[in-house]
Amino acid sequence: MNNFNFEQYEFQEVSNKENFMSIIESLLFVSGEPLSLKEIHSILQCSPQYAKELLNALSEEYESSKRGIKLININNNYQLVTKPQNSDYIQELLKTSTRQYLSQASLETLSIIAYKQPITRIDIDEIRGVKSDSAVQNLMEKGLIKERGRLEVPGRPILYITTEEFLRQFGLDSINGLPPLESLLREEGNKEVAISGINNDEENPIE
Repeated sequence: MNNFNFEQYEFQEVSNKENFMSIIESLLFVSGEPLSLKEIHSILQCSPQYAKELLNALSEEYESSKRGIKLININNNYQLVTKPQNSDYIQELLKTSTRQYLSQASLETLSIIAYKQPITRIDIDEIRGVKSDSAVQNLMEKGLIKERGRLEVPGRPILYITTEEFLRQFGLDSINGLPPLESLLREEGNKEVAISGINNDEENPIE
């Protein structure tokens, strides 16, 4: 099933592999919030390296099956999340609208920041050809981007980068997992992209 080599670990650790993976799954499920590698290996009372191997094996198990959840890792913080393709059914179960949308302006701005970060608003404006003040503010309020210091040039403009919330919303382990730009746009209309779990009001799609 997986390609991880557990032979290097002590017999007691290897013999408890399936039990440990079951425990990790329970911990992540009950927590609801990301758990650090340190927290996990401390609870299991095993080495950090072995805990990492267990988490990798568990992640691969989810990816290789038709399971409805996946394990994501953001800076050695692990969390169970539902697969994006099931979001409509989850909303039906919850009987509440948890989906809000990014307008085309915000999507363009977020894409530019994601692929060019760190970047100033002036540079964003030059790429888009229009002002991006409103879009940047909206993305800040949604927690998808944040300030990251200032560029050392006259005027010292603010630099913007994406956040861990951005990674979670798009199901990425790291910024290196970004897909091609065109795949972030919906084929139908290319007007909006749904982001689950954001409770802000929709912004005007025209800037």
